[in-house]
Amino acid sequence: MKKFLSLALCLILMFTLLVGCNKADTGAEDTSAENTTEEESQNNESERLILATTTSTQDSGLLDYILPVFEEETGITVDVVAVGTGQALEMGKNGEADILLVHAKESEEEFVAEGHGLERRDVMYNDFILVGPKDDPLKLKENYPNDIVGAFKAIAQNEATFVSRGDDSGTHKKELSLWSKAGIEPEGQWYLEAGSGMGDVLAITNEELAYTLSDRATYLSMRDTLDLEILVEGDQNLFNQYGIIPVNPEKNEKINAEGAQKFMEWLLSDETQELIGTYGVEEFGQPLFVPNGK
Repeated sequence: MKKFLSLALCLILMFTLLVGCNKADTGAEDTSAENTTEEESQNNESERLILATTTSTQDSGLLDYILPVFEEETGITVDVVAVGTGQALEMGKNGEADILLVHAKESEEEFVAEGHGLERRDVMYNDFILVGPKDDPLKLKENYPNDIVGAFKAIAQNEATFVSRGDDSGTHKKELSLWSKAGIEPEGQWYLEAGSGMGDVLAITNEELAYTLSDRATYLSMRDTLDLEILVEGDQNLFNQYGIIPVNPEKNEKINAEGAQKFMEWLLSDETQELIGTYGVEEFGQPLFVPNGK
């Protein structure tokens, strides 16, 4: 009987030790898993980049064309926020983006001068165009083919429907500067402020059989779905320069300054500049953006 009790006691002690060891092992494994999850989370955060940019780079399809190459080469995922240039600059001021790709040079230089961005570099350019109904009731293409200020005056004098971006974008800023050159304060029922991106504004203009100022790239990417024609182009006042600006990392401790620098260097590299210059050639017979980064 004593032998039986001793044997039973030994078995109980062995079982207790085994359970304790298993719990210790499980605890070690759980801690390791938690550490791994934290490390993965930190790595994933460092491998993401927030790009605040204009609707024209998005709507034209350029970003879909070039960003997969950057992501494959660097392993950095780019989260695109496509808004008007004014809103993109505001995101930079608030530390809500890592890098900006926008097109309002004067505002961009002011942004950097105020310390919100580290530097500004030219990337590419295209041009603005005035588009309108194919029957062109005001004969703008005939009378003002390369005179955007003259065309704006004719639109205002005839109170022909004009659709404005009205969103503080680079295109909107350019439009307002052209009205100013024409000596006109646009207002009235003929002047519609959409508060939308370029793609939406072109769709509204098409529906209203109206006129609007567009960047060439977005128009060309959508022209097969529109009954709008280019009426005015080639005026030096219609030049449209794009710039890249890394946001000052002092704005926010989570800003990916290293990723932003990599993206800027990649965007300005010879290989990427050549890639930008090929976009649109096959489909439209001309590049939608002309690279001029240095």
